[in-house]
Amino acid sequence: MSARDRIEPGALAEHPSAQADLAACANLLRGGSRSFHAASRVLPRRVSEPAAALYAFCRVADDAVDLGHDRHAALALLRERLDRVYSGHPAPQAIDRAFAATVARYRIPRTLPEALLEGFAWDAQERTYETLSDVAAYAARVAGTVGAMMTLIMGRREPAVLARACDLGVAMQFTNIARDVGEDAANGRLYLPRQWLREAGIDVEAFLADPRPCPGLFVATKRLLAVADGLYARSMSGIAALPGDCRGGILAARALYAEIGHVALRRGPTRTLERAVVPRSRQIALVAGALARAPFLSGAADDTPPLPEVAFLVTAAARSGRAELPAQGLEERIAWLVDLFERLERRDAR
Repeated sequence: MSARDRIEPGALAEHPSAQADLAACANLLRGGSRSFHAASRVLPRRVSEPAAALYAFCRVADDAVDLGHDRHAALALLRERLDRVYSGHPAPQAIDRAFAATVARYRIPRTLPEALLEGFAWDAQERTYETLSDVAAYAARVAGTVGAMMTLIMGRREPAVLARACDLGVAMQFTNIARDVGEDAANGRLYLPRQWLREAGIDVEAFLADPRPCPGLFVATKRLLAVADGLYARSMSGIAALPGDCRGGILAARALYAEIGHVALRRGPTRTLERAVVPRSRQIALVAGALARAPFLSGAADDTPPLPEVAFLVTAAARSGRAELPAQGLEERIAWLVDLFERLERRDAR
């Protein structure tokens, strides 16, 4: 094992090849996850560099499971790679080395990336979701985990701040589910609570065999977005508790995602299966408003207990220890964030 492949705690900046490894992560995201690359433009470097390592590992893991011929073999290999990351002896690949340095420096507990892989495994198993709690458990794994890890990278590990970060991640995933219900159904997938659909008079299997818009589907989607809106509201105090140079981007992402749900609801039942899109003019207004509001946010995070489905993430992260914003003008920062949002709307190229 060469010194290059051995990662010591706190070694992200000191590792001899750290910058080359981080550059490789950034290049991967620039080509295959342009939204993450765009997002890095509105984060301070101290956050954007480790975030690139985190997102690059998540991206590689997602692709390995989603695009591989044998999803279960891919998951086994990913767990082996995670073993090596947490042993301090990552696989001799730039992404693994950068991720290992990141989890060591920011004391990211293994529970978080392990839960993310579990969410990917649920997709591979074609798991079904009967109740809202089932859907929240899935969202906790595929989105709450990333929110918690990003919060640690941003230098906050108080339980209340972590709980609100998980609220935001789950809310965003609920919005994704509502936005993509038509696309998912066309691929035989369903993430709305099946119990809600049956209560609305929908035969789930018949719907998946022939997806069509109907009032009951709209009712279920509206219910999920109402829960998301409550979580978006509760996340505000967590955003206020973040470092000042991180609040604007997170607040803008929150506003943009919440608006997707509002667009979907305004269109009504006949267009439930269509992907909701926020007009560019509205995106610009939302981003400008978020960036203008962010400097005035302050205060402690709401100490409401976390959702039961994310509590294990908060507990693990809380137990585990300032740069300026880029000098670009407000108009350029708005353009970056709007570009990021539009790319998220189109989804990353797979």
